[in-house]
Amino acid sequence: MSLQGRVAIITGAAQGIGRAIAEALAHAGADIAVADLDTGRSADTVAAVEKIGRKALNIKVNVADANETKAMAEHVIKTWGKIDILVNNAGITRDALLLRMKEEDWNLVLQVNLNGTFNCTKAVLQPMTKQRYGRIVNIASIVGAMGNVGQANYAASKAAVIGFTKTVAREYASRSVTVNAVAPGFIDTAMTQGLPTEVKEVLQKQIPLGRLGTPADIAAAVQFLVSDEAGYVTGQVLHVNGGMLMP
Repeated sequence: MSLQGRVAIITGAAQGIGRAIAEALAHAGADIAVADLDTGRSADTVAAVEKIGRKALNIKVNVADANETKAMAEHVIKTWGKIDILVNNAGITRDALLLRMKEEDWNLVLQVNLNGTFNCTKAVLQPMTKQRYGRIVNIASIVGAMGNVGQANYAASKAAVIGFTKTVAREYASRSVTVNAVAPGFIDTAMTQGLPTEVKEVLQKQIPLGRLGTPADIAAAVQFLVSDEAGYVTGQVLHVNGGMLMP
């Protein structure tokens, strides 16, 4: 699944799943635009990509701002001449039971997770359709398919990302742009590492494979979907959850 000569933008690439995706695609041969709000942390991802032997850009972007995502795409094209791959990974949580959920927390999660995916996708579609090649992967979530207590905003945003993925896949398949989603289950990241031990144990008992996923598990799925080997795959949701949900 070589990505030699490809140019990829990965949002939310400063840490966790985003960084694992950046490193996996770099190992496969892609140059990486590391897009994140935290340019301090994303500098570490840039260094890791360059250590692998690929080129990297450190781009500060708020994906909820359409002007910033447009500027991001223009910067990548000006620097490298094209955009082949977009991974919409940036996302946030603001958890609370619905009756306790603040309206601003509902809006913020939708703005980043859903509007951010819309903004970044729209920013890269014109160059992708012009070159008649593109790979877009949106990071959804298991909770977008099954729901989760205390995450009405997050689950709604990720369910919407799945519907968005299928629609854009239909709209741009004729231009050889594929659009897919990866829906992670519970992954061992900073977010889950903060959970109490007993909560982790309960979670693991619900997973047939008996463990939390790793960022590398998600990165491997993304690498497949952005490769030439996945050229006939579009509009799909690849669930990577250890068997916790089998839709």
